[in-house]
Amino acid sequence: QVQLVESGGGLVQPGGSLRLSCAASGFAFSHYGMAWYRQFPGKEREFVATITWNGGTRNYADSVKGRFTISRNNDKSTVDLAMNNLKPEDTAIYYCNSNIGGRDNWGQGTQVTVSS
Repeated sequence: QVQLVESGGGLVQPGGSLRLSCAASGFAFSHYGMAWYRQFPGKEREFVATITWNGGTRNYADSVKGRFTISRNNDKSTVDLAMNNLKPEDTAIYYCNSNIGGRDNWGQGTQVTVSS
């Protein structure tokens, strides 16, 4: 079955950096686009970034454009999110996502807290 496992979250000061990673298994990873979403307390999950199956096209939410970079390694079945110049408003739970046959699959999430 599809399994997505996020890692790399933590506490960082404003202006700092973190790199999240998502390890995927249970499906043909190299055939599918992948995405990162985040969820603020009491809010619905929101889109952060997406990457096509071969990494050729990447799209970002306006709020993270120029600060976050999504990348993937099809040999290792991983998708990463490099986050720079973090702001307190980036504090959220970050989720890895795959959409296979119209069905969304999610990891358990990893907490990112930006605070001094």
